[in-house]
Amino acid sequence: MKKILFLSNGHGEDLSASLLAKRLVGIGYKVDGLPIVGKGDNYSKQNIQIIGKTKNFETGGLGYNSLKGRFNDLINGQLIYFLRKLFLVLKKKDNYDYLIVVGDIVPLFFAWIVRKNFFVYLVAYSSHYEGKLILPWPCKHFLNSKKVLKIFSRDLHTANDLTNQLGKKVYFYGNPFMEKLLSKNYLVATSNFNIALFPGSRMPELTKNFLVMLDVLENISSYRYFRNVEFNFGFTNHFKQETLERILKLRKWTSYGRSTDFLKCFEFGLIKVNFKWNAFENILCSSNLVISMAGTAAEQAIGCSKPVIQIEGEGPQFTKSFAEAQRRLLGNFVFCVTKYKDKNDQIEKTVSLIFKLLYFIKLDRKFLISCNQNALQRIGPDGACTKIVNEIHQDIIHEEDRK
Repeated sequence: MKKILFLSNGHGEDLSASLLAKRLVGIGYKVDGLPIVGKGDNYSKQNIQIIGKTKNFETGGLGYNSLKGRFNDLINGQLIYFLRKLFLVLKKKDNYDYLIVVGDIVPLFFAWIVRKNFFVYLVAYSSHYEGKLILPWPCKHFLNSKKVLKIFSRDLHTANDLTNQLGKKVYFYGNPFMEKLLSKNYLVATSNFNIALFPGSRMPELTKNFLVMLDVLENISSYRYFRNVEFNFGFTNHFKQETLERILKLRKWTSYGRSTDFLKCFEFGLIKVNFKWNAFENILCSSNLVISMAGTAAEQAIGCSKPVIQIEGEGPQFTKSFAEAQRRLLGNFVFCVTKYKDKNDQIEKTVSLIFKLLYFIKLDRKFLISCNQNALQRIGPDGACTKIVNEIHQDIIHEEDRK
């Protein structure tokens, strides 16, 4: 069977790439992964071999990041690191029959310069941002290459737009990063109203975002209503339990209940909060409302028909501009306080927004119906992995028959 190399550019991109890779391995392909930024943990979770050394950067790549974050990444060698990755792909190209790009112009450029046949899942770009997709130069030239066998987009609007722009069919089957979450077998029941909190995955920004979220919780801790609300924080292993305990102790939180290697329970005022590690799917699927300062987590929440509240952060990734772009991407069910005098005003208005959404979720049936409709429009239906992998497999068979 043929050998395939995945090129991906970011945490969410690695997640989708690793799920597609696992499916391709399941039907007999030999598959490796090359994460261009980050450690590529998602590949490792799916037992996909990573080629080359990996490294985390503060921003996790290019895009809507703060100027300070971009500068720090350059100082820390991001540009040189990218060039080394490109050299590695050129060096290893003869070991692979096909490439699969997941992300933006960076892995697309890598695949184009290698001159191997490749597929593209253009997850980083959407026509929802501006109404019409304006691709960075020379992205359109790369996509029109004869080496591109098929292009998949992240939403139907983008697929239609790119089909018109490129003069060739662009396909939309949903998004692989929703694979497990939309599975009919993955249903979590809970009796309490449940709020999920996702502060992101990259240090040190994760800690800064976490402190902002604690400010919000401490603000609402005096309201009796929230005594019956379940709060669940979702962390990756990058955020250590020792760090959590030190922060909460300084802020006068009190430990209660049974703790494990993956769960810590604390209370403040009238509220009780669960702090969980490596439990993202469970937390999201059991939630009624999501508070997020993250990228892919918010997309997955919208895909699961959950309303999302953003809190604008300092960055370098989850900045004011990133949050604004995310709202354009994901639609009217991502909410955010954007006008405030200072941090205290931002926190108080965010609490008011939480109360407002609690009302809509509990009392306005049309609100939840609209959430479901928005999920299909912005993220798409279940089964994306199966459909995309089947298309890739059939195209490879057709390509090999032509030789």
